[in-house]
Amino acid sequence: MSVRFWDPDGATFGIPTYPLRMAPAGLATRRQLRARGLRPGGQQVAAQVLWRYPRGIAAAYLYRIDLAKPVRPMTAGRWRAHEAMMRRRRTCPVCRRDVGYVIRTSIGTCEPCDPTLPAADQRRSPALRSS
Repeated sequence: MSVRFWDPDGATFGIPTYPLRMAPAGLATRRQLRARGLRPGGQQVAAQVLWRYPRGIAAAYLYRIDLAKPVRPMTAGRWRAHEAMMRRRRTCPVCRRDVGYVIRTSIGTCEPCDPTLPAADQRRSPALRSS
């Protein structure tokens, strides 16, 4: 146990703080709430878990499970909005085709339209080229 992060009354860190895997029952992270079909529902952070890792100190905020609310279901309108958003991310701005995958933001175009890549017939290995 790391005594450095043991602060259940919040005197040192401002909110109750626990070392990794030492948080009391009844508290959960957002991801743990989501796995149970819950969401924080506007409640304040109840506590935090701190731990060290090679680049510094990491934190995970904890919420009370008894105050969590059920996740809102996806309505037909939300599904339509989600599909439209994903269609936009799959559409190449140069050729205007839905390429079937999410286009990388670093490139901004589909592979056939990317000027930094060699032509499609040059990308194949020499053994596969027809002469």
